[in-house]
Amino acid sequence: MAEGALDTDAARPLDAFALQRHAMRLMAHPAPWLHEEVARRMAERLGLLKSAPRHIIDWGANLGGSEAALRRACANARRVPANLSPAPDAAGATRAGPSGAPWWDPRRWTAPRAMAEAALPEGEADLLWSNMVLHHLADPRQAMRRWGRLLAVGGLLMFSTLGPGTLESLRRIYRDRHWPAPHAPFVDMHDLGDMLVQAGFADPVMDQEVLTLTWATPREALAELRQLGGNADAGRYGGLRTPRWRVLLEDALVPASGDGRVALEFEVVYGHAVRPPPRPRVAAETTVAMADLRGMLRAPRSPTR
Repeated sequence: MAEGALDTDAARPLDAFALQRHAMRLMAHPAPWLHEEVARRMAERLGLLKSAPRHIIDWGANLGGSEAALRRACANARRVPANLSPAPDAAGATRAGPSGAPWWDPRRWTAPRAMAEAALPEGEADLLWSNMVLHHLADPRQAMRRWGRLLAVGGLLMFSTLGPGTLESLRRIYRDRHWPAPHAPFVDMHDLGDMLVQAGFADPVMDQEVLTLTWATPREALAELRQLGGNADAGRYGGLRTPRWRVLLEDALVPASGDGRVALEFEVVYGHAVRPPPRPRVAAETTVAMADLRGMLRAPRSPTR
């Protein structure tokens, strides 16, 4: 398994509260350029479908930056943006601070979820789209199970996320200097495919590409990395870094040869799968919900064929 990857059967070794704080910070700003570029590349694949989708759920729209790409590719479709938002737990997420104003305790929040999920119509979308969101979630399997419920029978899931080849050279810099990891591990695409099957999807197809971004200076590179997330690794350095350490990192990012531009890699994993017809257990007496029975009768073979 690649360095920085996660075994599908293992608990993801990260600080879930730090991960959601990073996601909440990113939600307050326009989507990064990298997200918009990946959305454009993923939308090009929609041209392979035999029929254009009519009802699209853009899951995690406020992180994915996909609106423009989807409007160009599916101009006649109804797009429902399902923004991510922090979900308060049953005990309540806010309380009054010393001045009486509410303040937020990150320990009292669950992982980000799709806003107003109860209002999203289940079993109706013929395309569920999620761009560059999955790596912001501590448990990808939970999101996949939800996606399956939102799709119609025969509906198509398309998603992208970062893979373990991301920031390989940055990890090497940290490892050579015996620093803790610079980021939490990403999930390998083969493990994501296994998770899709476990979540009830059929015919999963996974592929990846590595995009290399360059910057004129280390400071520009580190500023853009902050726009893409933060370090939620469970074993990350526990205190504040000093200006001297920052200088050491910036010096290490400058290549010893070439034009002096800083280059970092981003492995983008693409996946798609189909929601298959339900398979009721056969017994002496079998009960099938009417909605499932209608879906089984109407289900096409696959929108990708």
